[in-house]
Formats: sequence, structure tokens, C-alpha cells
Amino acid sequence: MENFIDYQKLKDRKEALNKSWNDEKKAFRYIVFEDFFTSEAIEKIYQNYPKIKQIQPSSNFEEDPNWKYTTYINQNNKFVMTQFDNQPIIKQVFDELNGSKLLKIIEQITGIENLEADPKLFGGGLHQSTKGAFLDVHVDFNYHPETNYHRRMNIIIYMNKDWKEDYEGYLELWDMDKKIQIENVAPHCNRCVIFETNEISFHGHPHSLNTPDHISRKSIAAYYYTKTRPENEIAKDHNTVYVNVEGMKGSVKNIKTGVRAFLERINKK
Repeated sequence: MENFIDYQKLKDRKEALNKSWNDEKKAFRYIVFEDFFTSEAIEKIYQNYPKIKQIQPSSNFEEDPNWKYTTYINQNNKFVMTQFDNQPIIKQVFDELNGSKLLKIIEQITGIENLEADPKLFGGGLHQSTKGAFLDVHVDFNYHPETNYHRRMNIIIYMNKDWKEDYEGYLELWDMDKKIQIENVAPHCNRCVIFETNEISFHGHPHSLNTPDHISRKSIAAYYYTKTRPENEIAKDHNTVYVNVEGMKGSVKNIKTGVRAFLERINKK
């Protein structure tokens, strides 16, 4: 079977990525790089990325029923998929993301050993956001809900062609001690972001998507865990912790999504 991930390219730039990962000027450790999948694979994955009817309501394609959607106060218009029935291309993507071959290379780049994948993709999977979507800046939950392993690392690969700046949806990384944004990552196709998960790795895309109706923000996400972690990094078990970086605009936005979330849950009863 042909590999989707460009393992050779990853190996060739291990030293450079390790240096970037360990840059002491960063508030927390992360790397951003291009061409995660091979040029042959990326087009195949892009063409097989499952569609959402909401994006093209007049189209005659059949929407994949495995897309799940729930509104939250700090998150809107985000669809998630973790089941890939009858989707061998997408299944292979996650088989490789969770495979020992990739984990070994990432361990060598980051110095974090004994990483374990999550085959259930809790919180991960395919993520697709539509016009108006946002995800407030946050730090992630810190323990796996079933294994109780420590969440250590996020990997995200974007799947968006011809993304324009005025679409918003950039991944923002924040130093919340200094209250400054330290990175603004455009979600371009085949761009990969890997960052550590701890109590200071604040990230999100808080500005509402301003895409045309037929364009969505697509990404692929997986999370890695370890059975233990350094004593000085251990914190009490918590869920996702959000912060407002938009002031009054963010507060108004959250009030609106809070009402929407409440009505959604009422209608489901």
C-alpha cells in the first residue's frame, strides 16, 4: 500500500523541526510546516474529504451521515466525523496518523517519548466548519476520558485550497501570560501544525468565518497521549478551558451562541 504521509521528507527535516520545536523564545512548543502528505496523496485525500449538504444545498450528492454537529457557547458551526465507514482513503489517513511509524518520528522531533495514539479519536477526526464558525481560544482537556492518559500533543493538517485572508479561520496561538498572539497560521492545504498540550498552550480560531456559502474550513486532527508526564506539568483533571480575546465583541458572540445552543437542546428533547 502506498504511504500517504511523506515520511522521507519528515525524516530529512527532523533536525530543523527539532530546532524550531525547542526554540526558547516560544511561550510553548510547536512547529508549522508544509507538505505533510505526498503530492499524490493530498489530491486523493482532498477529493475524498466527505461533503456537507449545508455547503452546497442545491447539489445532488449524498451527505455523509457520520458528520456530527452541536453548538456550544464557545464553538459554532463546527462539524466533526470520527467514523469512516466505506471511506478507505480517510481510514488510511488516520491509520497512518495513529501508526507507530509516524509516532516514532514525532518522538524524535519533539523529545516526548512513549507517545500513544487514540484510535477512538476522542475530540479529533475530521473537522469541517461553515460560514460564521468560530472556536474560541482555549487550552484542551488534559486527560483522556477513558484511559486517563495525559494528553501531550495535537497534530492538525489543513485541507483548504486557495484560502483567502479575509475568510478568517486562521489558527491563533497565544501567550496568555503576556496577553499577546504569537502565531497566526493560515489553514492552507497540506500545512501541518503540531503543538504540545499543556496548561499554557492556548489556541483557537476566534474570529467568525467569513467564507462564501460554498466554502468550508477543513482539517484533520489527531491527539497523542502518554501514560505519565513530568511532575511539574501535571494539573488537575479539567475540560477545555476557554478565554475571550475579543473583548465586548467576543462576549456578544458568546451570548448569541449560548442562546442558539439552548434552543438546539430544547428542540432535541
